[in-house]
Amino acid sequence: MTEGPAEAPFATADVWPHLSGEVRLERRPVYLAPGRLYASSQADEVTTILGSCVAVCVFDAWQRVGGMNHFLLPQGVPASSRFGEHAVPMLVAEVLALGAHHSRLRAKIFGGASVLQAFRGNGTPLGIRNVEAAREALLRAGIPVVGEDVGGLLGRRLRFDLQTGSAWVRAIPGEGQGEP
Repeated sequence: MTEGPAEAPFATADVWPHLSGEVRLERRPVYLAPGRLYASSQADEVTTILGSCVAVCVFDAWQRVGGMNHFLLPQGVPASSRFGEHAVPMLVAEVLALGAHHSRLRAKIFGGASVLQAFRGNGTPLGIRNVEAAREALLRAGIPVVGEDVGGLLGRRLRFDLQTGSAWVRAIPGEGQGEP
């Protein structure tokens, strides 16, 4: 890779030859609340906190477009981004509307922990059901999952770069536990 100007760590044309103009290197932080979704072609870094909820991140690294949802339950009515069965198709539609190409979409799945003892009883825990809903929705949409950090007993703090698809996850210690 050819080095760019002294103030930039790379030359835009070498990394993204299809883009004209400058690429903004600094990331704008965006917090995503539960039950919401966010998609953009801007240099945004989306952050959310997950327990049994799941976040699906979808991106087209070539077009530098991506998005994230944060759903609470696997299914429900009315159609809402609070429910995985609706949140994933809604997110995909938003990312495609911003110029992504379906054939280049990739996904990452995060969350689905069993953080509360009350949800660890009989049957499949809520977090696992949420993860299964995400996987099924992405399979139906024909979008490959290229990464995930799911399940377990601890919540997570997630940061996702919409333009590159890079994700950073940090476990949130539960009651009586130290730093991971």
